[in-house]
Amino acid sequence: MIQFLSTIFKIALASLIVGAILTFFNISAETILNTVGLSPMQLWIYLQLFIDWAIPNILLGAFIVVPVWLLIYVVRPPRA
Repeated sequence: MIQFLSTIFKIALASLIVGAILTFFNISAETILNTVGLSPMQLWIYLQLFIDWAIPNILLGAFIVVPVWLLIYVVRPPRA
C-alpha cells in the first residue's frame, strides 16, 4: 500500500512540476488541444463516447472473468 501511495505521490509531483514549466512558457491545456486539432468540447464528447463504449464491454467481460477467477480462487490450495 505504501508503494502505491508513493507512486501516486511521485506522479502528482511530476505533474505539478511539468504543469509549472508549461505555465512558465504560457502553454495551456486549450493550446495543446488546439495544436492537435481538438476543442475542449470535442474532447468531452470523445470521452463520453469512450465511456459509453467501455462500460458495457467491461460488464460483459466481467460476466466471464469474475466467475472464472472466483472458481480458481476457491479451488486453488491454500498458501502457507
